[in-house]
Amino acid sequence: MTEQERMKAGYMWYDDDENMALQSRARGLVEKFNSLPADANRERMELVHDIFGSCGKNVWIVPPMKCTTGVYTSIGEGCYFNQGVTIIDDWKVEIGDHTMFGPNVTLCTTGHAISPKHRGEGMYSFPIRIGSGCWIGANVVVLPGVTIGDNTVIGAGSIVTKDIPANVVAFGSPCKVFREIGEQDEECYFRGHRFEDQPEREERPKLDFMD
Repeated sequence: MTEQERMKAGYMWYDDDENMALQSRARGLVEKFNSLPADANRERMELVHDIFGSCGKNVWIVPPMKCTTGVYTSIGEGCYFNQGVTIIDDWKVEIGDHTMFGPNVTLCTTGHAISPKHRGEGMYSFPIRIGSGCWIGANVVVLPGVTIGDNTVIGAGSIVTKDIPANVVAFGSPCKVFREIGEQDEECYFRGHRFEDQPEREERPKLDFMD
C-alpha cells in the first residue's frame, strides 16, 4: 500500500515522492496566481481552473491564497474567497455553489496524533465538506473530517471541530450552533437594517471579467 493509498483509506501516512510532486505542482501554480498584476483579473480566474481538481463558473479568489495540492479540492459555481485563504488539501475539500469565505480562512484536512509516542508515525487526513450557500466568516479554521451543511453561517474566529448542520448560525471555539436561520434574517441584513428600507437598484453590476 502506497502512502497516498494509506491516506485515502484513513490510515496514518508520510509524505512521499507522489505527494511531494503534487505539492510542487500546486506551489508553482499558486505562486503564479499570487504574482499576477493586480488588474490581471481574467488571467487569475482562468488559472484557478488549473489549480483545483474541479471549479465551477464565476469563482473569485482574492490573492494571496495557498493550497497544498489543489487537485483534491472541488469548488462549486459562484463561490467567493476573500484574501488569505489557506486550503490544506492533502485529501478532499468539497465546496458547494455560492459559498463565501471571509479573510484568512483555513481549511485543514490533515492532523497529527495527540500522543507524543505516536506523533512521529506520520499524519492523518479526512475530507472537509462545505455545502452550498454558506458564509464562512473571517479567521475561521475548519479541521479534518468536518461537514458544514447548506446555507449555514460560521461566525468570525470560530474553530470548527465537529459537523455543523444546515441552515444555522454557529460560532465559537469550539464552534457550536447558536440558532437557526429564521424570519428575522429574511427581514434584516445587519442589526435592524431592513432589506426593504434600501434604495432600489436597476440590476446587479456585472464585472467585465465574469462570464
